[in-house]
Amino acid sequence: MKLTEKWAPWKIGAAVAVGLIVLADVVLCVLLWQLAKEAPEDMAARRNQLADTAAKLEKDDARGEKIRAELGQVGKSSDDFYQTSFMDSRSVYSTVDEDIATIATKAGVKTAGFTFHSTAIPNRNVSQLDITMTVDGDYPSLLQFVNGIERSKNFYFLNQLQLASGAANAIRLQVDLHTYYRT
Repeated sequence: MKLTEKWAPWKIGAAVAVGLIVLADVVLCVLLWQLAKEAPEDMAARRNQLADTAAKLEKDDARGEKIRAELGQVGKSSDDFYQTSFMDSRSVYSTVDEDIATIATKAGVKTAGFTFHSTAIPNRNVSQLDITMTVDGDYPSLLQFVNGIERSKNFYFLNQLQLASGAANAIRLQVDLHTYYRT
């Protein structure tokens, strides 16, 4: 009598399945053993590469935490800059007039023809004040005036300077500049 005649068909199927699973396990063990045996140098290089990547990520994380910690200080600094550098809307015209008059007096030039034009900047609580004037004086005095504008405690941006001839031994300078003020 043959073995297949003694066993039921389900027993034969179960034995074949168990045999295939054992065979697959043996094949996988041999494959893993070969992979582990093949390149320990490659594995060490990969481990070192992963360690370097982990170190870089830790540095990035520490830098991000530092930035997060300093973010409150940045907001405070920007608020301080806003309060100290931008003039108040109630006194901007008189402050600009007084500041430019002081700079002109120190430089020894005469100013005339002031025009102001204000433009609100949406969603910023700031407005731009465009200022146009003519300045008469000799060349060194005009340079001193422009230098005074650039070094003023108030925030001025020179847009345009145009030279023209003025009275005897004088130069006329058309000055266009702008500043910002809080609204």
